[in-house]
Amino acid sequence: MGGRWQTAKRITRAAFRPIRDSDLSLHAAAITFFGAIAVVPVALLAIWLTGRAAGADRVRQLTAYAVETLPTAIGAPGAVAALVEAGLGLTPLLALASLLPASLYGEGLRRAFVSVVAHQDESAALVGWRGRLLLLPLLAPAPALLLFVLMALPTTTRLVRQGGLIGTVGVVLSFLAVWLVLTPVLLWVFRVVGPASPDWLSALGVGSFTAANLSGFLHGFVLFCSLPLDLGVPFGGFDEIGAGVAVLLWLYLFHVIVLSGYSATLALSRWRARK
Repeated sequence: MGGRWQTAKRITRAAFRPIRDSDLSLHAAAITFFGAIAVVPVALLAIWLTGRAAGADRVRQLTAYAVETLPTAIGAPGAVAALVEAGLGLTPLLALASLLPASLYGEGLRRAFVSVVAHQDESAALVGWRGRLLLLPLLAPAPALLLFVLMALPTTTRLVRQGGLIGTVGVVLSFLAVWLVLTPVLLWVFRVVGPASPDWLSALGVGSFTAANLSGFLHGFVLFCSLPLDLGVPFGGFDEIGAGVAVLLWLYLFHVIVLSGYSATLALSRWRARK
């Protein structure tokens, strides 16, 4: 038992050594910058592809459940409804134009991963373009992944509205749905988008654990949005600015979790290789 505990401690120390030796805040902030540019184009493309696959009316019907249950404190329902309509209304030309800003997210992820693992085999230009190109294949399964979450919404929304123990069951089911969707995404990001590719089993194990943390984190963000907070107070009463800063802060913390997960994945992969 003691030997296993010591092994677990060594793996944990090795997992977060790259994080301790680098400026995690700076790398997470860098991804957040790229993510702030890419998040809307990525969402638009995912919604457009899902609408092409399942039909625009079906997507509107399913997303209506989410819009109705989102907290109104920072205007989330109106923003999501507008995003859905904009995504469904894309033309092929506009969708093509969205690819460039959407791909910037891949560049941000790869640049941060390269810095964390001190991977020096790529030039600055190649890092960016490889990250962009390697992220784009995730658009292929986007309709199936998004539809999976949307199809779970009617059930989870109905349960959450009932409150009490039944409402808790709805939250758990929602957590599981997001967890299952994020797991293959992180598996691809850790194994393919990252410069130092871990083995598939390590990427799946730690990627799934990271996805569970991110699912809980995203549900926490929804809860945060429902709190009666005056986000405009620190910004002279400009609620829109306060809401935007709040979203960026949560996006930054989201990427702290992603970077930590990637570092842990590499450490587990190296340990398995030595064994």
